[in-house]
Amino acid sequence: MRHLRLPVAVTRAGMIAEQVVRAFWPLWTVAFLIMAPLMMGWQDDLPLEVFWGAAVVSVLAFLAALIWGARRFRVPSRVEAVERVDAAMPGRPIAAIADTQAIGSGDAASEAVWRAHVARMAERTKSARAVEPDLRVSDRDPYGLRFIALLFFVTALLFGSLWRVGSVGEIVTGGEPTLASGPVWEGWVEPPAYTGKPSIYLNDVPEGPLRVPEGSQVTLRLYGEVGALTVAETVSGRVGEVGAASEAQQSFEITQSGSLSVEGPNGVSWAVTAIADQPPTVEMTGPIEADAGGELSQPFTATDDYGVESGTATITLDLASVDRAHGLVIDPDPMEPLVLDLPMPFTGDRSDFEEFLIENLSEHPLANLPVTMQLAVTDASDQTAQTPSEQLILPGRRFFQPFAKAVIEQRRDLMWSKANAPRINQILRAMSHRPEGLFSNETTYLRLRTIIRRLDNMAEFGMNDEGQAEIVQALWDLAIQLEDGRLADARARLERAQERLAEAMRNGASDEEIAELMQELREATNDYMRMLAEEAEPGEDGTDQRDMAGNSTEMSMDELQALMDRIEELMQEGRMAEAQELMEQLNEMMENMRVTRGEGGDGPQTPGQQSMQDLAETLRDQEDLSDDAFRDLQEQFNPGQQGQPGQPQQPGQQGQQGQQGQQPGQNQPGQQGQNGQQPGQDGRQGQGQGVGRDGQSGQQGDNGRGGEGDERSLADRQRALRDELERQRNGLPSLDGEAGDIARRSLERAEGAMEGAEDALREGDLAEAIDRQAEAMDALRNGMRQLGQALAENQTAEPGQGSEQGEASGRPVPGQRDPLGREMGNTGQLGTDQEMLGREEINRRAEELLGEIRRRSAEQDRPEVERDYLRRLLDQF
Repeated sequence: MRHLRLPVAVTRAGMIAEQVVRAFWPLWTVAFLIMAPLMMGWQDDLPLEVFWGAAVVSVLAFLAALIWGARRFRVPSRVEAVERVDAAMPGRPIAAIADTQAIGSGDAASEAVWRAHVARMAERTKSARAVEPDLRVSDRDPYGLRFIALLFFVTALLFGSLWRVGSVGEIVTGGEPTLASGPVWEGWVEPPAYTGKPSIYLNDVPEGPLRVPEGSQVTLRLYGEVGALTVAETVSGRVGEVGAASEAQQSFEITQSGSLSVEGPNGVSWAVTAIADQPPTVEMTGPIEADAGGELSQPFTATDDYGVESGTATITLDLASVDRAHGLVIDPDPMEPLVLDLPMPFTGDRSDFEEFLIENLSEHPLANLPVTMQLAVTDASDQTAQTPSEQLILPGRRFFQPFAKAVIEQRRDLMWSKANAPRINQILRAMSHRPEGLFSNETTYLRLRTIIRRLDNMAEFGMNDEGQAEIVQALWDLAIQLEDGRLADARARLERAQERLAEAMRNGASDEEIAELMQELREATNDYMRMLAEEAEPGEDGTDQRDMAGNSTEMSMDELQALMDRIEELMQEGRMAEAQELMEQLNEMMENMRVTRGEGGDGPQTPGQQSMQDLAETLRDQEDLSDDAFRDLQEQFNPGQQGQPGQPQQPGQQGQQGQQGQQPGQNQPGQQGQNGQQPGQDGRQGQGQGVGRDGQSGQQGDNGRGGEGDERSLADRQRALRDELERQRNGLPSLDGEAGDIARRSLERAEGAMEGAEDALREGDLAEAIDRQAEAMDALRNGMRQLGQALAENQTAEPGQGSEQGEASGRPVPGQRDPLGREMGNTGQLGTDQEMLGREEINRRAEELLGEIRRRSAEQDRPEVERDYLRRLLDQF
């Protein structure tokens, strides 16, 4: 049967391969073990006796493996190949064809069945295929010796050469190694590592000019008869210790331009140009700036051809420019210059960059004194560049409270010289002689008396460095407490803020100081208003206002905020006289103020204001729910990840319980009977005392936001938020204009996104749910912005608003802040143009956050779902 010839032949060849592998695997194992050391050149380094001993052992091992394999090798026959092919097919059809009928011969029916069976078997043989050989010998080599030998051989191929095996013949014949093609050479030039330049293989460089960085290392190797090749060079500048020009290996450094040549057969010559390493440069690009807290910011730029390695800023006391008065009359104690490390870019190119030196040196002895500042940078070759010394007043914290300023002055004098201690003691005693009106509480007075007693003890036993540092720190703490310390009540803090602002008006203050002082005034005003509201008692008319004798003024928080905004604007424009007049008006208003305890101090809310407030709460609840979903996603793939150091705190993780606390007017489970409110009632009956939601909100507790004791699933909470948003959308006031239509469409889109998030949460797809929640929050913010614009356009349509439109006017809501601490308006716009940090701080913080997101997205051990989410965050930047 011709169709069986090919499968049988291929199978037989495979069987022969099986025999070869099983019989001769020790032979090639020994061969690999012999070849590996020969290819590595061990024979050239071993003593002759050791070489001959190893050679005899190797030959004997090779012959033994050859004989062992030859005795076990057997060529398989064709019959064995046929049997293997037949055994691989079901029913062994080849053997069936060769069989003869044993029973039923002569019976026509039986013979017909037999012929049919033989025909079927013959047809089955057409599907015969070659049988794959079994080349495994693991049962014969349980220790894997063949793999060890193969590893040695491959290593020798990588790090050795087959040509080295030829040296065995030279050792056996006793001849000397010779080069068939005459003497040869090879060489390399390795530039300094800091240049980032690659190594140069001189054999591949043609004759002619060669430009390399100064300081590059040259290595040359000469092969062949000694003296056949020599090296001539003028680039190293070596004098004295110069080896023979024919040394087999030479190494030297390029320090100057010159020539380099290999003389002799196949020689070559280059004109080498040494590229000098240019020194770095550094420059102050602007004047030093400081904020109200004393943090300085000095911009600078630095350049270098290969990159700046490090830099310092040296600040030294400019004694000639010091006003030698009072405690500065005597000579100062030895004061070492202050050395600060300049910030370097963490990533990117350091050959040309701009940075800011940012430090707070308010507590340093040089603060607020004339100094000289000098910047210096160093490159990798230790070349240094410096800026000219810049004369300036080292910024420090400014104190506006007179007593605090006096304490800080005594602290400065003590740091100037220990010899000032008796004088400081006398001044502090004079300050504490009549403490009435100077100290806001007993704590600060007792602190001052403690400092005086310590100075008395040191005057008796002497003041050392530790004692000086102790008194200096105590004086600083006292000044801080006097300047920013706890006041008896909110009214005292308000007056204090007004006095500090008036002092700043008289003395002239920077924009940063004005912004900080105005923020302090706003906070003090809010605290004072809150205190009045808490202490107010209901009048006889049943209102929440206390009867006040004499003239009184009723004003809203928006009016106060507008007045303070105007004061800040005038101060920034330098119109201090007008700002002072407004400050006096503000003082009179605060003296005669009557507080209404409605929402935000503005009385009953309009429907538009209530809608804005409800939507703002829904937005916060959606943000909290999205944070919970993201934390669950992290916990699902990284258990315990949220508690690791460096994990950024998600919004809502801290203070969430305080935000979710049930306010008066809201129902909590099990408390319906206390307030007389059943589910389904309005839920706004306590609006004068807090923020109330409707009956549905009361049942759900802050729109289903998860908090302490809320065990509902994320999907249930999302459903509750969607239902609440639907109720709020249906209850929007009737507003004309395009802005109102856009607001309703945006809320409808937010509701649809919430429905998608709910479906994803029920299916367990947290990543998809987070995306849909983000869409819902964007739509909510857009709807709130448009609703605020529509309310502003329809001011007369809102009854009861009067001359001021409250929140609809677009003014920021007092005390309401976005996550960055900026004022947040009722239009849903998170943040304003107000900068809480300097622009450099904002950019640096943004760069840190972006770098953290990039780092996490590149970590391969993080789940793909989380990495995909982080990549989508990066796409937004």
